[in-house]
Amino acid sequence: MGGCGSDRGGPLDWPAARDRARGAGERAAAAVREVPLAQALGAVLGADVRALTGVPAFDASAMDGFAVAGPGPWKLVGAGLAGAPVAAAGLAPGEAVEIATGARVPKGTEAVLPYELAERSGGRVSGPVRAGRHVRWTGEETAPGETVLTRGRAVGPAVLGLAASLGHETLPVLAPRVGVLVTGAEVTTSGLSGEGLVRDAIGPMLPGLVAWAGGRVARTVHLDDDRGALAEAIAAADTDVLVVCGSSSKGPADHLRSVLADLGAEVLVDGVACRPGHPQLLARREGTTVVGLPGNPGAALVAALTLVVPLLCAMAGRPDPAADPDPVPLDGDVDAHPRDTRLVAVRLERGRAVPVGHDRPASLRGAALADAYAVVPPGWSGGAVELLHLP
Repeated sequence: MGGCGSDRGGPLDWPAARDRARGAGERAAAAVREVPLAQALGAVLGADVRALTGVPAFDASAMDGFAVAGPGPWKLVGAGLAGAPVAAAGLAPGEAVEIATGARVPKGTEAVLPYELAERSGGRVSGPVRAGRHVRWTGEETAPGETVLTRGRAVGPAVLGLAASLGHETLPVLAPRVGVLVTGAEVTTSGLSGEGLVRDAIGPMLPGLVAWAGGRVARTVHLDDDRGALAEAIAAADTDVLVVCGSSSKGPADHLRSVLADLGAEVLVDGVACRPGHPQLLARREGTTVVGLPGNPGAALVAALTLVVPLLCAMAGRPDPAADPDPVPLDGDVDAHPRDTRLVAVRLERGRAVPVGHDRPASLRGAALADAYAVVPPGWSGGAVELLHLP
């Protein structure tokens, strides 16, 4: 779907730009960091995880009923609830303890007789049992020290629950740290747009997009159109990736290129032949990869899907959730551009892509209504197209 693009001194075609972002991420793999469980969701494990305790950690009842020892009928000698010690230190043959699900069974327990199978009379209980039945024995699910999760596993809710049950407070993850600089004297972070002020839409959008790709936004800073402040912020960056919003074009207030040149950065992508989102930039300096996004929110989203998402996924060693190589038919009246790739917001209906409109560079309305972008290559004359999925 397009060639390799131009050299690093000019715009790349859209597929080549995504490839270059992936390559940059592979060369700058994120370091493994221990993070609290609450911060690990969506990241990728950077090391194997072993059980710090067995599961179960003690012999426990799997049913509400009676823990019994030896043949019945059994004499009731106590009761035990989950989280509390049992009344009896141990059971002798012919004895039973009333017990709740999850409670620790006394020493000597051979089985648990569920309430629904039990008959109780005069301080004794009887019913059918089978040795070992309805008891969760120590370590039968997971032994202490056993490897339960391996490097490369995505951390979902079940992984977090399992890690907690095994005694972990933190997890070792590959989660690139991302700093965000939103530039523009006209950008405000609260209130209504108007009278020359524009409400920031990119800052609130990026953390979710970054997390979807496996990264974490460490901080978001807003700057005026001040070259010195921008240079200072980039020089002081200590994150794996720095996303600069609104200074990637070539207008009088767009200082990103000249600042990166002064700092000796290596420019990997200088413009992408796509609409919207043409003024994108990818550069590398001293351990930080810098991504420049356009100031228009719709264009910034396309640029982030083009460069930020594949970059972060490669750094974290995970698949790109946006990419979908299976073409689908594109409905509607869509005109291809003669030179640039068009990204058209679409919803998916019965295996077909249907444009939703509202996809001007300054608008996020189309993206908010859409399931994906249809990737319309230059000169396209109809037929199926690839998709770029939205979170």
